[in-house]
Amino acid sequence: QVQLVESGGGLVQPGGSLSLSCAASGSIFSIYVMGWYRQAPGKQRELVAGITSGGMRNYADSVKGRFAISRDNAKNTIYLQMNSLKPEDTAVYYCNDLPGTLLWGQGTQVTVSS
Repeated sequence: QVQLVESGGGLVQPGGSLSLSCAASGSIFSIYVMGWYRQAPGKQRELVAGITSGGMRNYADSVKGRFAISRDNAKNTIYLQMNSLKPEDTAVYYCNDLPGTLLWGQGTQVTVSS
């Protein structure tokens, strides 16, 4: 069973940046299409970015041009660089495969506020 551990969240002012990491256990990580999801209070979890094992990426319209997903298969890790953050980006951020079949981790809280 692949285990996922997210880190890197925090409190940032609007317009600021954060870099999230997701470390996965398991040597088969490289075959998964992976993604970053987020869940804001009172809202459903949503996919914000995805990346294939070969590095093809896609983004939700709400984050396109501001967020960048990447992965290092040798380190079993995916990343999310978040720039130009907005208050509406406030949420708990999770990583998982697409469509979210792995065991969910604890997530990492991102709060964008002045």
